Amino acid sequence: MLADDYGYLYIYKNKDFSFTKYDSLGRQIGKMMLTVPYKVQSVQNPLSLALFSENAQEMKFVDQNMNEIQKVDFKQKFGFIKMAYAEDLQQLWLLDDSTKRLIQYNFRNDTMINAYPFDISFDDLMDLLVYETKVYILTRKHIRIYSLKFEKLFEAPLENGKRFRRENETVLVVADNAILKYDPEKGMVKVFEDKDAQIVDKNILSYFEIKANKLYIYNLEKIKETKLQTEPENKQETAPPVTEPSSEKTAGEEGKKTEEEKKESIEKAPDHTLQKLMEDTSEVQAAGV
Repeated sequence: MLADDYGYLYIYKNKDFSFTKYDSLGRQIGKMMLTVPYKVQSVQNPLSLALFSENAQEMKFVDQNMNEIQKVDFKQKFGFIKMAYAEDLQQLWLLDDSTKRLIQYNFRNDTMINAYPFDISFDDLMDLLVYETKVYILTRKHIRIYSLKFEKLFEAPLENGKRFRRENETVLVVADNAILKYDPEKGMVKVFEDKDAQIVDKNILSYFEIKANKLYIYNLEKIKETKLQTEPENKQETAPPVTEPSSEKTAGEEGKKTEEEKKESIEKAPDHTLQKLMEDTSEVQAAGV
């Protein structure tokens, strides 16, 4: 599950390689049926979603209606691309397993800009991100940061990491049930965690989680306000509490609530639609995507 910055939700199912977009109430907006597995890089820009397939050796770009708008084929020009990262609408960063190189490639004009020796093991690679001359590598058990000269700048154990998310200068890692932030001074800092969650994600406004057949949405600003009121200024940053959702609205229901009821209410899709989402996400979780 991924959430874009407009509150739309995306479900990728490894069972049938489908990629579906929903609005915040669980209504289906669009759907793609893919023929091979793809990794969805990010949905932060819903006008151009990047999907990479190691099997097909290609990257697709999809618009807001889930229609393919461009495809980049790597088979004819490169060896074997293990992972690809779309920096923008012109440049890709490619990890070529056959030549052990990190390649900066302008796919708009089919030009290789740079190639850097990058002799690392690609066996358990989960995700790649390049930002400001730093290369972020996520494996099944670690996060590593390199310079473009292949100098290791940082390494830390990290279990069950799924993918990177970059927000301006902040690099985040989305794991099974937690979201962590890279801090140059502190290392990896948890900003959100719920050990009972099946899937977590965030956008610029909220944290999202699926837990016990419910979709919870936590407002970032309210969490920050709560922390400022309850934590000393010199207290080390920890994950925000998740026992009381700060976004308090049940879709399709309007009525009077007591203050105590408001604390316990959540924003969620209608039951039948949420059940469909849960069927989708349970299959994703079982497949280990």
